[in-house]
Amino acid sequence: MSSNFHQALAIPYRVSHGRLEICLVTSLRKRQWVFPKGYIEPGETETEAALKEAWEEAGLCGRIVGDSLGSYERKKLGTTRRIVCFSMLVVQSRRTWKEAAWRERRWLPAEEALETLGKCEQREILAAALRRLERRIARAG
Repeated sequence: MSSNFHQALAIPYRVSHGRLEICLVTSLRKRQWVFPKGYIEPGETETEAALKEAWEEAGLCGRIVGDSLGSYERKKLGTTRRIVCFSMLVVQSRRTWKEAAWRERRWLPAEEALETLGKCEQREILAAALRRLERRIARAG
């Protein structure tokens, strides 16, 4: 399978007033709450693609924290796409961004983000990410 069919996904997070918050954006067609994701372009790493998508779809700048959280597969238009997922610590959130006219962005407490996500694969990945992030935040305490 060509790597052009692979995508990278960012789970943007921040700690605000000691509380973990997750950022979701609306998908273009179904208007579901999802994570920023998109194709890994030739010559681009998975982490570079995840950061690029968070910037374009949500106006977020930050850094990838830790290794991949894993991946899941989606069948679309006759191909199978593998989506590799990463936690992204957000250091800057822009008021306007490339896709602001088409997407809403929302910061939610972690548990509410789990309930709000529109895609079950993304809920499973977030649950795994939360276990890691909560341990990391507790250690940084």
